[in-house]
Amino acid sequence: MTIPLLELSDTIDPALTELVGEGLNDFNDSVAPNDRKPLAVIVRDRRTKNILGGIIGRTSLGLLFIDLVFLPEHLRGGGIGARMLGMAEAEGVRRGCVAAVLYTISFQAPGFYEQHGWRRFGEVACLPPGTSRIFMSKTLAPTDAAPPRVADGR
Repeated sequence: MTIPLLELSDTIDPALTELVGEGLNDFNDSVAPNDRKPLAVIVRDRRTKNILGGIIGRTSLGLLFIDLVFLPEHLRGGGIGARMLGMAEAEGVRRGCVAAVLYTISFQAPGFYEQHGWRRFGEVACLPPGTSRIFMSKTLAPTDAAPPRVADGR
């Protein structure tokens, strides 16, 4: 066998993303059932319908993964973030998830997640000095679920 060429790059070719993703998914599917499904909670301007923020995640093998969360500063502190998180958790429960995982950065929102029942299970120091990545989880149960999905914002 010829030894393959290895390259290091600071750009990610979409073909690489597709190949690695499909290869990993094929392997996983050979071992466990394929139940991967994307999940999004979208915050829109009521008038323009423009996207203002939201949650991007996924569910797989009984876990809800919260990958990205953003809410503009002018919308923070009024309960919208809590409702977004509750909607994602409720959908995870609806999909049969037993737990949820995420990571945040120490200057982002660990306190917010802790207020909503999330627990730290790991922390790794990073830069700048004094900063860390905080890994969090939450056990999900039907009683933890927020009210059903609401499209009109109530």
